[in-house]
Amino acid sequence: MLIFDNKTVVITGGTGSLGKTLVRRVLTGELGIPKKVIVFSRDEAKQHEMRLSYLQRHATTDEVIYRNFMHVLEFRVGDVRNYADVCSVIRDADIVINAAALKQVPSCEYFPTQALMTNCIGAANIVRAIEENNYSVDTVIAISTDKACKPVNVMGMTKALQERIFTAANILNPKTRFICVRYGNVLASRGSVIPLFHDQIKHGGPVTVTVPEMSRFLLSLNDAVDTVIAALKYAKPGETYIPIAPAATVINIARALIGNRRMEIKVIGLRPGEKMHEVLISEEEVHRCIKRGDYFVIRPMLPELRDEKDVEPKILTKEFSSADQVLDLNDTVELLKKHNLMVDRDNFITGGELLR
Repeated sequence: MLIFDNKTVVITGGTGSLGKTLVRRVLTGELGIPKKVIVFSRDEAKQHEMRLSYLQRHATTDEVIYRNFMHVLEFRVGDVRNYADVCSVIRDADIVINAAALKQVPSCEYFPTQALMTNCIGAANIVRAIEENNYSVDTVIAISTDKACKPVNVMGMTKALQERIFTAANILNPKTRFICVRYGNVLASRGSVIPLFHDQIKHGGPVTVTVPEMSRFLLSLNDAVDTVIAALKYAKPGETYIPIAPAATVINIARALIGNRRMEIKVIGLRPGEKMHEVLISEEEVHRCIKRGDYFVIRPMLPELRDEKDVEPKILTKEFSSADQVLDLNDTVELLKKHNLMVDRDNFITGGELLR
């Protein structure tokens, strides 16, 4: 299914870890040759850096991705909080991927109004722009988080509201399909625990662990993008796609990365708003959860969006938590090796990237 063929794709927050991986995948042409890919964010420095990286690759490689598709890539400075900016960027869009977010849990606790403005008002601006201007956007997909499930922190609360804003948008905007993906910790994404551990190891420790028994789902950036693509292909209006990912304790992640080095592990306790375990599907959502392909799918709770002919069997009997089945230390090591995230003695990631 060539979901991006001749389509204009807008990626809000396109300079983030997920956004950059999404852009790279769209530009491969594996799912069709896009008409335009617009990277939309308020960080001009990251946009400039990203633009230069593509220009440099274009000048030094014969890869099809850069030779054929560079002309479709556009960078647009703006903010999802600003309604006029949103109208301008999605006016001619076919697909909008909303990856713009304030996502650091402690930051959101200290600045909840800022989290509300980006994570909720930003989402509402997208819906409002489509509704008020009758834009012919085919699909809007929201990037959500495990923290939106049974939220106990500001980041999760605002992301839960984002999910509901997009789900409800299907009612008044039936020409546009609004869907979501929800997943946990993304391996090596900016602000996640693995880059922190890498940096601490580089500087000789100590490696700081919040609570040893804390568990986290471990998903690669490409797996996260695969979830977005699966939802774009198959999700019905109001549905939320969830990857079935492995989980590990933070103590085993730390031990795996430290290896046989003599290095202190320091327990520092939970940070403001942090959960002990990630939950991707709650007890209440289990009753609306099915399995479709390699993913769990939460059906919308709004009756107007339910398909009574859809009788796929329910698959879960309890919440889907990272504490359910955690990898042991050896399996954690193998998973990190698989994704080239181990660190050798010279402070290089095994994939060859020098730690900075």
